[in-house]
Parts: sequence; C-alpha cells; structure tokens
Amino acid sequence: MVVKLFATFREGRGKEVDIPWYDGISGIALLETLDLTSEDVKILLINGQYGKLEDTFQADDVISLFPAVGGG
Repeated sequence: MVVKLFATFREGRGKEVDIPWYDGISGIALLETLDLTSEDVKILLINGQYGKLEDTFQADDVISLFPAVGGG
C-alpha cells in the first residue's frame, strides 16, 4: 500500500512510503506504523477522496496524509 506524505510528514520519511498491507488495516494502525498521532493528521485521502482514520484500506489503495499547515 502506497502512502504519500506531505509537508512536515516527509521529514525523515520521504515523499512516499510503501507500507505492508494486511486485511483490516485502518488509518489508526497506519499512523502507529508511521509514528504519527491522530492530532498530527489534518487530511487523509484514500485514492484522492476524503477518508477517516477509522476507514479500512484495500491492498491497492493510495493513501495521502497531510498535516495541519500554518502560515500567514
């Protein structure tokens, strides 16, 4: 399963991470694998569509994770 990371999530991880898929893997389990918390993630996309951390993924899904971004 490909996970695309954006902004500060790329630090020490790169732009994409290939995570071993298993039946029933959810956003919450994915975050644990990446050493992130639910508070870290502002947007989760599953194949370009908004998703929730409670959603489970399929083997061919592309997951995108975005942190909250501040600026002015």
